[in-house]
Amino acid sequence: MRLSGRRALVTGAASGIGAATVARLRAEGALVLGADIAPGADIACDVADLSVPGMLALQAEEKLGGLDTLVACAGITGLGAVETLEDAAWERMLAVNLSSVLRLVRACLPLLRAGDRAGRIVTIGSVMSAFGEAGMAAYAASKHGLLGLTRALAAELGPAGITANCVLPGAILTGMTRAPFEADPALRAYWERKAPLGRLGRPEEVAAVVAFLLGEEAGFMTGSAVVVDGGATCRP
Repeated sequence: MRLSGRRALVTGAASGIGAATVARLRAEGALVLGADIAPGADIACDVADLSVPGMLALQAEEKLGGLDTLVACAGITGLGAVETLEDAAWERMLAVNLSSVLRLVRACLPLLRAGDRAGRIVTIGSVMSAFGEAGMAAYAASKHGLLGLTRALAAELGPAGITANCVLPGAILTGMTRAPFEADPALRAYWERKAPLGRLGRPEEVAAVVAFLLGEEAGFMTGSAVVVDGGATCRP
């Protein structure tokens, strides 16, 4: 199997893209430890908690015997005009979507460097990593920052043989997006029309791209923004 022997830590593992990624990696032979604030993951935790990154690194060492793969899927979204956006909502968005990834990479780096396979880091950004939408200032800022962080990691960790890539999904039907799409059919229709493929994406389609980035075939890819959006960003 393509990923046989890889030892992976996946955050946001209980639903959506994270759950699909866990299933895909296990199907391809990887040993996977999943973490999420919601029930259903191997470890229940809030990635924004300052004590969690170190704890997850220790758990990976104890339960997997080490770590060579980190997939940062945990994320939140939210709508709100800039003039009414509360500081607490802004800070929470940045803490979960951006700052937690930096702390997790920092905590896991000794394991990634010590592994007998090339280290792999994949972050889950968004098409909002590349542009903005009204009412999504906090989310767009966090995802722009995540892409920048990933590229900086690629530059810094490349000499150690560790790759870092950011997957940018478009409108994907997940537990997080289902409610807003159901509450606002026009929003769903907008994203379906915007994508030349004429539909929303599936979590499994993003997970397949993540799995590719973790394999040997992607060994020369690093610092990349890999868009998985049904073509939405090729249209104005």
